[in-house]
Amino acid sequence: MNVVDMVQAIRQNHAVEHATMHVLGGRYPQSRLVGRSTASGFYIYGEVDTQDLANAASEGLVRLQQGEAHLAVHPRCGTNLVVTSLMAGGAAYMASVSSRSRSRMDRLPLALAGATLAAIVAQPLAHRVQEDVTTSPDVANLYITGVERQERGGIVVHKVSLGRS
Repeated sequence: MNVVDMVQAIRQNHAVEHATMHVLGGRYPQSRLVGRSTASGFYIYGEVDTQDLANAASEGLVRLQQGEAHLAVHPRCGTNLVVTSLMAGGAAYMASVSSRSRSRMDRLPLALAGATLAAIVAQPLAHRVQEDVTTSPDVANLYITGVERQERGGIVVHKVSLGRS
């Protein structure tokens, strides 16, 4: 698999991971699950019944294939954290170096205000980054090849493997 195909596979798998998390979140709103996508599928970390996860992954995939592209974006995706951190950190840095003539304590309110404003602006931007960069709802060629449960150091991990036609 070349790099372009691998990136596209990860973007598609990330969309199915999010769709799965949306379905699981609707069924189990108190669940605490984390996902991670790879070129061959995705992992779900946390306590969830294997058959429930398999059903949610199947439903999420079908719903994406039927045009529910909004399921590819998830509000608790790590992309949101990365975009917000980069923007807030960058804004705070810029504010702190913008006026070297003032003391560090005098620059702190400006750095905090810049970071806060950047964090607010980052929310819609992070949503857009998910839509355009880190996920792809174009999953017409995907199918689930398996769901495997493992335990790693007392943590339940499921691997959802995806194939391409």
